[in-house]
Amino acid sequence: MDLGLADRVYVLTGASRGLGFATAQALVADGAKVVVSSRSQAGVDDAVRRLGESATGVAADLADAGSPGLLVRTATERFGRFDGALISVGGPGHGTAAAQTDEQWREAFETVFLGSVRAARTFAGALGDDGVIGFVLSTSARTPIPGLGLSNGLRPGLAGVAKDMADEYGPRGVRVLSLLPGRVLTDRNRELFAATGDPERAEAQATASVPLGRLGEPEEFGRVAAFLLSPAASYLTGIAVPVDGGASRTL
Repeated sequence: MDLGLADRVYVLTGASRGLGFATAQALVADGAKVVVSSRSQAGVDDAVRRLGESATGVAADLADAGSPGLLVRTATERFGRFDGALISVGGPGHGTAAAQTDEQWREAFETVFLGSVRAARTFAGALGDDGVIGFVLSTSARTPIPGLGLSNGLRPGLAGVAKDMADEYGPRGVRVLSLLPGRVLTDRNRELFAATGDPERAEAQATASVPLGRLGEPEEFGRVAAFLLSPAASYLTGIAVPVDGGASRTL
């Protein structure tokens, strides 16, 4: 199946590793060009090296109001166009909602929520017809996850923002959607397993909750994300797609 990705250009934030990097790999494999970013210059440099000539990178923090504009300029100056973006930020800290301090909530809001909204707004302003924006959220957007109070509080709001933006930008031909990864074997999930004090037991419990009987691989998420960002998914917008092996119990 031809996804229509040849020579299209995408910006991916939080993409030096994990789900963002797996998506960049899938896009490049199908002929797209990518601008990868994260807060770590070393991480960005390593990601670009692994992706090859179809990639360039920028160290950028979405909490910085100037970062989204910088990423758009990098795409257009390096590759001559800008067709879409995947917005992913690092997961907020572990702990219940009630246990988080005001400062922890403010910091998470600035990075996870406001940084993502600002980026989407900036990207949408630079996209033409057939553009697309994807938010990488979490299954916590639908069902609270024990011990992830900040995520449980902020991700549902971002899912609502994505839906609202899909309505607003749809008449311009710009699609907006969300992806809800479940238990995928990323560094983030390994850190969450370790935080329990018994990572092997935590991983076994997580695996047992997945109908497919295993945890996901980043590449499995990346292929879904690449399809949703591609012209092959041109009639999909305003949706939230779980990539979780069937673990979500909502319809």
